[in-house]
Order: sequence, then structure tokens, then C-alpha cells
Amino acid sequence: MKHKFWVLSLLGAVVWPCLAQEPIYRCGNEYTNAKPVGGRVRDCKLVAGSNVTVVPGTRVPKAAAPAGTGGSVPKADSAEQRARDADARLILQAELKKAQARQEELQKEYNNGEPEKQATETRNHQRYLDRVAELKASLARNESDIAGIRRELERLPGGATASAGR
Repeated sequence: MKHKFWVLSLLGAVVWPCLAQEPIYRCGNEYTNAKPVGGRVRDCKLVAGSNVTVVPGTRVPKAAAPAGTGGSVPKADSAEQRARDADARLILQAELKKAQARQEELQKEYNNGEPEKQATETRNHQRYLDRVAELKASLARNESDIAGIRRELERLPGGATASAGR
């Protein structure tokens, strides 16, 4: 009889702390056993059921620059940077000319919303309507591309004067 008492006492001593765990709240991605107060009450939910085990992650060391650079990123000299800007400007201007030529082609084909019907569209009017919608979307997309290229040109040093010939 005494044996049973000691076994039950020992078992109770082991099990009791597990049953008497404080309530745990989840506030966003954070778990806490402190009761939320103030504005956090709305964002926090009581975690019911099993115990929660949270393992903290490892810290990433702060590195200001890639290894071997001595802590700073090397800057290009002004002549080299001007050459890069000039190359970028030439590339963007070529892209702008291609996009403008494409826009003119699309506008001719679109013909103010009434493009010529193709042979396969004479019997299938829905196919014609689909092509008209695709042309309209292509025009809008290409116009957006042109606007983006112009913005990039204006961001380059001396952009307002160099891209004025629109």
C-alpha cells in the first residue's frame, strides 16, 4: 500500500507541471506566455491544445560588403561612369526606336478598332473579336513600355535634355 502511494506521488509530481502550464498566446509570429495588453489584444490568440516549443533561429552576421572589398564598394571614376551612362543611353534610345516602330505597326494593323478581317475570320466572328482585343491589349502594353523607357532615359544624368526629342 505504501508502495502505491509513493508511485502515485512521484507520478503526480512529474505530470502536474505539464498540466499547470501557463496559457500561451500567439501574437503574429511571436509566442508569449505574458497576457497581451493594449492594442496587441486584437492581434493575439490563445493557443489551445498541445504545448508549444519555440526554437530560436540563428543570427546572421552583419556584413556590409562582399568579402575582399575591405568593407566598401569601389566606385567607378567619373570618366568610366560617363561612358557607362552614354552606353546605357544609346541602348535605351535604340529600344525606344524599336518600341515606337512597333507601336506604329500595331496602330496600322488595329486601324482604329476595325482591322481587316483575315481569311479564317470571315466565318468565325468571335475569332475576329478576339484578335481585335489582343491588338488593343498589345497597343496598351507597348505604350506602357515606351513610357517606361522614357522614364529610364530621364533618370540618366542629363536625361531631360537628351530625351526631349520624343
